[in-house]
Amino acid sequence: MIRAMSAQIRLVEITDANRDAVVAVRVHPAQERFVASVKKSFVDARENPDAKPWFRAAYDGDVPVGFVMLSWDNVPGPGLYGPYFLWRLLVGAEHQGRGHGRAILGEVVALLRAAGAAELLTSCVPGEGSPEPFYRGFGFVPTGEADDDGEIILRLDLGPGSRP
Repeated sequence: MIRAMSAQIRLVEITDANRDAVVAVRVHPAQERFVASVKKSFVDARENPDAKPWFRAAYDGDVPVGFVMLSWDNVPGPGLYGPYFLWRLLVGAEHQGRGHGRAILGEVVALLRAAGAAELLTSCVPGEGSPEPFYRGFGFVPTGEADDDGEIILRLDLGPGSRP
């Protein structure tokens, strides 16, 4: 597991037993224009089965602190990036600034490398308060593309010798 300050982050399957607690994880109100809620993510996953959605709650001990959703080994096509695309990453407002986002992403990268993935793509809305600096700090670089909504596409190399 990746250490988040003094915390251990683990990715946990979402079940009926933890669904309400995970849905209750919300970003800071100023970030809502940059990342959809967990509830909206469930709707998007249900409405886009071709994207092969894979999602997990991120826990610090027994507390859900975040959520991550990817397209997992999908076939890229119109409106579908991949095969591995980070669709959502959020950390609850009260848990931000503790390294959780970086730890969650580190766990995802470890899983993807174990699955043989060569790259991870994501997108973000540009502008003040955007998560773009976070992604760039992790090693993502812009591809020069934008999606249909104007979000910039970023790529993280997962090959041998790449970081993190």
